[in-house]
Amino acid sequence: MASGWASDDAVQQQIDSTIDDAITRARQHLHVGASAEFCRECDEPIPEARRIALPGVQYCVKCQQAHDEKNSASLYNRRGSKDSQLR
Repeated sequence: MASGWASDDAVQQQIDSTIDDAITRARQHLHVGASAEFCRECDEPIPEARRIALPGVQYCVKCQQAHDEKNSASLYNRRGSKDSQLR
């Protein structure tokens, strides 16, 4: 039973949209192409096992973690729902 202006499946639509956004973000970060032999940030050699496991990798583990932390801070709540603020 819907109340106000929300449709009956509004919560499910929000969940689906949040998942779709996360999938889109993850796909944008997939590596493609040739892996770098040396880190783009610190010029340290990237281990062969990492280059094989992640095709197209450009950063060493340490620099990749720093890069990921910097980019994860840019997430925002575009829907303004209480559910997404509780994470």
